[in-house]
Formats: sequence, C-alpha cells, structure tokens
Amino acid sequence: MKTLKLLNYAADRWVGGDGSLADVHSAITGEVFAQTGSSGLDFKAMLDHARNVGGPALRRLTFHERAHMLKALANAIMARKEELYELNYATGATRADGWIDIEGGAGTLFSFSSKGRRELPNGKVLIDGAMEPLSKGGTFVGQHVFTPLQGVAVHINAFNFPVWGMLEKLGPTLLAGVPAIVKPASSTGYLTEAAFRIMIEADILPPGALQLVMGSTGDLMDHLTLQDVVSFTGSAQTAMKLQSHPVIARESVRFIAERDSLNASILGPDAAPGTPEFDLFVKEVAREMTVKAGQKCTAIRRAMAPAEHLDAVQDALAERLARVRIGDPREEGVQMGALASQAQLKDVRARVTELAKSARIVSGDPETPPVPGNGAFISPILLRSDDPWGADAVHDVEAFGPVSTIMPYRDLDDAIALANRGMGSLALSLFTYDTDTARDFVLGAGAYHGRMVILDRTSAKESTGHGSPLPVLVHGGPGRAGGGEEMGGVRGVAHYMQRTALQGSPEMLSKVIGQWLPGADTPEGDVHPFRKRIAELDIGYTLKTASRTVTLEDVEHFARFTGDTFYAHMDDEAAKASPIFEGRVAHGYLILSFAAGLFVEPAPGPVLANTGLENLRFQTPLYPGDAMRVELTVKSKSVRDEEKGEVRWAVRILNQNDEVVATYELLTMNRP
Repeated sequence: MKTLKLLNYAADRWVGGDGSLADVHSAITGEVFAQTGSSGLDFKAMLDHARNVGGPALRRLTFHERAHMLKALANAIMARKEELYELNYATGATRADGWIDIEGGAGTLFSFSSKGRRELPNGKVLIDGAMEPLSKGGTFVGQHVFTPLQGVAVHINAFNFPVWGMLEKLGPTLLAGVPAIVKPASSTGYLTEAAFRIMIEADILPPGALQLVMGSTGDLMDHLTLQDVVSFTGSAQTAMKLQSHPVIARESVRFIAERDSLNASILGPDAAPGTPEFDLFVKEVAREMTVKAGQKCTAIRRAMAPAEHLDAVQDALAERLARVRIGDPREEGVQMGALASQAQLKDVRARVTELAKSARIVSGDPETPPVPGNGAFISPILLRSDDPWGADAVHDVEAFGPVSTIMPYRDLDDAIALANRGMGSLALSLFTYDTDTARDFVLGAGAYHGRMVILDRTSAKESTGHGSPLPVLVHGGPGRAGGGEEMGGVRGVAHYMQRTALQGSPEMLSKVIGQWLPGADTPEGDVHPFRKRIAELDIGYTLKTASRTVTLEDVEHFARFTGDTFYAHMDDEAAKASPIFEGRVAHGYLILSFAAGLFVEPAPGPVLANTGLENLRFQTPLYPGDAMRVELTVKSKSVRDEEKGEVRWAVRILNQNDEVVATYELLTMNRP
C-alpha cells in the first residue's frame, strides 16, 4: 500500500512539512502507513489568520447560521463515512469501534446544531439569566450576557478517537463563533486529516475558521493571548507541561483539560449473583475493557464488588473475556482489534507490570501476543486486588488498554471511599436496584466524579452505558481527570465566550441584547401584533387590551364546567379563613382563558399556533367584580426556517388598580 503523506492546513492552504517526516505505523501490521510533520509552519501567522480572518467571519454569523453550518459539516462526514471506516481499520479499531468515533462524531455535530437552533437566539449575543433590578425606580438594571472570544481555540486531541475527539471540540467552538486550530495525535492523525479534509472540501466554513497541524506545535503557545483557549485531551504529564507554560500563566489563557482517569464501576450491595444488576455489571465491565481495546478515557479501570461476591465476579468476568475474539478488525466476527501503536502496547505492558506488584493477574497474558505478527495486539487483562487499601497502584496507575482491576469493599461507605480514592474521574457507574443505595452513593461520591451512571434492570436496555460521553451532558471531571468540562450542550459553548455583566437602562440594554426587558419602552401601533409576520414585529411592540370584569357567575360557571371546585373559588367563609385571600377568588386558569380572549386575533394570519406558556406567576388575587386587562409585548423572536419561527411574548395581566395579577411568557409559532 502506498504510504500516505499527511498535510497541514494553514491559512486556507494544504502544505506539507519542509523537514524530515515521522513514520506512522499500522496498528495491525506494523508497516509504515503514513508520514507526518509540521516543520516550517509559521504558527504566529496561523494564529493571526484565525484571529483576523476566521474570527470576524464567524462572528458576523448568528448562532442559528453557525448551527446550520454544523449540520452541514455532519452531513458531509456522513456522506463520505466509508472512506473513514477504511482508514479506521489501520488504527486497530473494529467497525463497531469506528462507529463510535466516526458516526458518533457526526452525531455530536448534529446535536450541537439542534441545540443551537432550539436553545440559542437567532442573534449574536447569548443572554445569561434574568435581568437584575439595580434601582428603586427601575431605570437602572443589570443583565449578564455572553459574547464570543476574539481569539483562537487550540484543540490538542488524543489518539484514541481521532474523529470524535476533533468534532466534540469543534461543535461548541464553532457554535460560539470562535475559529480553531486542530492538532491531532500523530499515531492516528491520518484519520483526523481525512475527516478534516472532508469538511474543508465541503466548502461550508468561512476562510480562517479551521486550520490543522499534523505534527509538533512548535512555538505556537508562545503567541497566545487572553482571548485564546487551549482545549487539551491526553496525559496528565503533558497537560501539566502545557498548563505551566509561562504565556498561558501570564495571559490567563483559558485551559480546558481532559486527562487521566481511573474510572470506577461499583456492584451495589443488593446486586447479588443471580440478580439482573449482577449480570449487567459483568457485561458492562467486560464491554468497557474491550471496546476500542480499552483505549477510552472513560473505560472502567477499577471494578468494585461486595467482598462476598468478588469470587463470583471474577469467574463471570474471566469466562466472558475468554470468549472475546481478537484479531484483524477487518475480519468478520472479530470483537477486539489492536492497540493504536507498538508504543502504546509497550506502555500498557509496562503499566500492567506496575499493577501486578500489588494485584495479581487472574485472566489474560500481557506478554504473549494473541495474534502473530507485528501488530499491537494484547489480550484483555483482568487483575485482582484483595487489599485495595494496601495497594496504591490500583488507584494511581492507569494502563490505557484492555485492563481492569477487581477489588472488594466491606460496606457502602467503604465503596464510596474506594471510588473517591481515584482522586477524580470522568465517569463512575453504580449497579443497584436500591434507591437508598443510589442516593447515598451520589451524596458521598458525586464531588469526585464528572458523570455518574446508575444502571438497573429498568434503564439498562435503553441506556448508553458506563463509557459513552453524550453531547448534551458535561464530559470532564475533577482532580486527576483535569478539572475541565467539555460538551454539556450550551454549557460547552460558554467555554468559548466571555461572560459580561451589562448595566444600564432597560431600554438601552434591550437594544443591545435584542430582547425586551421589563421597564423598556412598549410602543403601541394601529395593527394587531398577531397580524404581523416575524420580520415586521419590533422588539417591545405592545398590545394593550380593553378591560373585562370578572363576575361571580363567571367563577361558578368555570368551576362547574371544569370540575375545579377548590374551596377558594366556591366557599366564601373558607376563603376568608385563608391567610392569602379576602374571600372567593377567580381561578388562575380562568384568568388565563379570559386573557387569551382579550388579546387573541381570531382570523387566520401569521400566527400558526400557540406552542407553550412558561414562567407563569400569579401575584395578586382577582376577586369577583374586579376588572382585568392585558399587556402583550414582543419579548424576542427567532426565525427557524423559511416557513416558521418563534415569537416569545411577555404577558402581564393587571387589575383595575394597575396591580399585576399574573405574568407569563407566551410562545407562538409564526410565519417569518
């Protein structure tokens, strides 16, 4: 096979390294598969290009426009996924492993695209929380907002997921409006380069939005600024070296790290042999050991069980692991391929040797290759530590391969302490059917683990399992795991934005953020707002309705019609005895129904449907004989596609004394 010559992508051009290239070997055969290098790149110029070309172009787009780009990138990956699957085999991964990496990566982009279109405004400023009143008269208020950083996101990725690892960082970065420079690990970088090339050839992103470094980053870190972000996945040693770079310290460069993690899985005290939870535990530990040949940052490294069940766990795990077929991942029926490289194989063997000093191997042989030849194959290695408190290595040493250690615990408190002994992990799983056990474990261990999966017979069938990071949930962990957080939906987007507290008048801040704030102007017009398309509606445009008097007959009719005969509506003496009411009151939902009758325009028009009501608060009781009126204000608007968009209306219901009876936000689907 012809050796691949991998290229860098700098300032919107494909360029090769101008010096000696490093050989990259196939994980299956050991033969030279690709050559890579980045010597000769001008890293300062790359950063300048991203800041001066890519950043401004991305920031000119709205969140929704960026979200549509992510969807288009994901579609481009999916359309050419078979090219990536073919390269995937050389990394030692099976097609099932590749599905997690390739289609899982595209799925992450799809998810961020969807979140961006559903949860973010079709604008350029992200509002954070509610307005904060700062003055008695309401003329001075505060509002937190997020705006895109005006620098570059430097993504340094690990070897184990060359596609997903790139895309899970790019999703929130590009959605935030920040350009990125991607630096993949060399041993599997050819797969990253191929996926990157697909995105560039799709011609979706503006110039300068993406660049690629296929080798050393040289002096890149020397040119970072306070507006830049470094997002790193890899070893703790490398992370600490980067994080202590003097420029990162001097400029307070944001540093997001996802690094070593001795993740744990716990068999609950109630999950004895023969229970569904016991079987699920054994299946999940074996699966996490063998998927991607155990080369997962979330893989189970420590499996804990009640002391009386440890022998049964060992027997069941050893029997299941013995059935795993190891070999060339192209071959049908192969369940586990090779490690990513000979260097990785050497490292895993060395780590197993360290672990074996305080634990014994009970299944597998780290030194005898299960497949002949020069591939980086190793069998699953199961170790057992009968004294986990006297064996520091099992809590400190991570063999990044198909390696796990089983150990006993005395009681739930002991299990919690052992789980936390890993000093911070990305993922923990607990197998129990007992809700008290689950609650106590979360309270005792939650602070040490970035994600906790509680699995039982009810959730197992539909669960994503112990080791699957999801784009809508935070991926990261405290302590040893790096202290960072990736993905997490909109939370991940905020990592690439600056949170700023704005202060000013409601009218001024409404114009700045593109959303009406209480106290801002509420101009009225001659045209009912329901007769206007989204493009014709101005933020703050308000309809002030006529009044309607609510009678005792209205209240009693509503009670009979709906069946809501709560005493406060039907019994005057009981209502007066309440510390809240002065007598019988109108139903809250009667008030809402009458409000709709006051502001709705019944004829067909731009309003397509009422899609929701949020943040409802009843503030002042409305008594029979009181009058009510409505102020309906355009709070925000967002076009979804050519046929529809969403308008959010601020609704205030007032009585005859201009006291606020109720407030809520009405959502309607409108024509754009």
